[in-house]
Amino acid sequence: MKIAIPSETADGLKAVRSGHFGHTPYFTVVEYDADMNIVGAEPVKNVDHDEYGCGGVIEYVLGLGVDGILTAGMGRPPLMRFTENGVIVYADATQPIVGDVAQLFAEGKVQRMSPADACSHH
Repeated sequence: MKIAIPSETADGLKAVRSGHFGHTPYFTVVEYDADMNIVGAEPVKNVDHDEYGCGGVIEYVLGLGVDGILTAGMGRPPLMRFTENGVIVYADATQPIVGDVAQLFAEGKVQRMSPADACSHH
């Protein structure tokens, strides 16, 4: 299983998480084995939100081959696009470090984001 976590830097599991997925500078793609052990963490640079827009960021993440995205915040339209494309969106805003939230996810302590949890900015 692979999940993408919005990140401020390319420091892998040590990176500080980004507060919102669309404008994040990086995604840390965390890979888990069948027992939910973390077996890899690869930072990938995000596309420029100002140039490609939110839709471009969504398409980019869909192209990473991830099963889910774990974010602190996301608007309803991206949430729906990911869900429609089979990518589960998970929400957690408690852990500031990528590795810590990745471990919480491995332990089953992170919830799926519902449309009611989505950000409502435009």
